[in-house]
Amino acid sequence: MNILQNHIQALVFCAQSPISIEEIQRCLQESLGMEEILVSDVLEAVEGINEQLMEAGFAFQIYAIGGGYQFLTKPEYQETVSTYLKHKSKKKLSASSLETLAIIAYKQPVTRSAIEQIRGVGCDYAVHKLLEKELIEIRGKADTIGRPVLYGTSQKFMDYFGINHIKDLPQLRDFATEENAIGETAD
Repeated sequence: MNILQNHIQALVFCAQSPISIEEIQRCLQESLGMEEILVSDVLEAVEGINEQLMEAGFAFQIYAIGGGYQFLTKPEYQETVSTYLKHKSKKKLSASSLETLAIIAYKQPVTRSAIEQIRGVGCDYAVHKLLEKELIEIRGKADTIGRPVLYGTSQKFMDYFGINHIKDLPQLRDFATEENAIGETAD
């Protein structure tokens, strides 16, 4: 199992994006000359790697994200990493780009006119920048007059925000506050 763990660590480490179990299996079978590596063996090895990293006190571990596995920093180091990234990245998303991205994430697939209808202003520049940053992608064309382009979030969006599926986005009810409440609530 130790040899398997070392090879899995190497694969996860060198992968530029989350690596799927199927990719891990295929690479291990080919490189180690094994006929079959079971999903349970890969999962057990990943669990063993994470236990070793935990015992040794490392600041990172392997996380299941974006349909695969990736080395990520543990949550308790988020503030330090965020500070570093804030200083490193000068190209942030503007408020209009964030609004546009949120609309696309929650309403996808969605047309540019639908986004503009929700925002109340044009969104050509924001959509162009989000496409450039590969946070959104073209998902096809709508079956309406003029066949407008449909936009949706990309895999890079999932990786960037650390979610596995679009259903992992916070729901509106998570942010809702009771309206028309007077005084304190009784327990």
